[in-house]
Amino acid sequence: MPTLPKVTYASYLDLDRVLSAQHPLSGAHDELLFIVIHQASELWLKLCLHELNAARTEIAADDLRPAFKMLARVARAQGQLISSWDVLATMTPSEYSAVRPHLGASSGFQSAQYRMVEFILGGRDAGHVRSHEDTPEVAQALRDELARPSLYDEVLRLLARRGFAIPAAVLERDLSQPHRASPEVEAAWAAVYADPEAHWDLYELAEKLVDLEYHFQRWRFGHLKTVERIIGFKRGTGGTEGVPYLERVLKQGFFPELLSVRTAL
Repeated sequence: MPTLPKVTYASYLDLDRVLSAQHPLSGAHDELLFIVIHQASELWLKLCLHELNAARTEIAADDLRPAFKMLARVARAQGQLISSWDVLATMTPSEYSAVRPHLGASSGFQSAQYRMVEFILGGRDAGHVRSHEDTPEVAQALRDELARPSLYDEVLRLLARRGFAIPAAVLERDLSQPHRASPEVEAAWAAVYADPEAHWDLYELAEKLVDLEYHFQRWRFGHLKTVERIIGFKRGTGGTEGVPYLERVLKQGFFPELLSVRTAL
């Protein structure tokens, strides 16, 4: 029987590579903070993608209980992403100004994992793929996601399978585009909320989705206020608009009927 290699804490986590992956360019004390926050955020996004993809598969298979655990975990991971802004916000404008010239054209706008999370949740805009064309396999993965039902699309298909009157125009829409609010979908959710006992798993699923959107918008708002605090209304790196762009995306939701139904109830 072959001898298994000795596994240590450092080898299992591949810490040699993880802890040697920070390469400050400016010599500024605060650049390590900037790098670590963004690298850690990418790891949390990786976990979110792992859970969201699995949850979508479970929902498509009408197996909601595992999906609930996965979606709850994403919400917790989102809490870590939100908290990261509090740490980054300790960087002052003068400290960031020592780092910024060394960032070149790089920008958080180029985070493929962030974009993939947004696409899975239903915030779809094929134009965003252009930012990733320099990495063909990443651009293709994003295009592939645009051809798949979003998490919410699978939820709406589930509602239809459960007998709710979801219009064909909703179920057969162009998947590369964001879902548009539908009165019939709102009516379906109103029926679920009006009688939770009769539709308990759908009721719980709805609240899990509201949690996701709530935390995602908190993350966006934290991003906005941190950028505003550090660079004010300057343009972002890579030519992005900075605060004005972040203000606009705050208005872009994923599950519109789950918010509008609260007014209707």
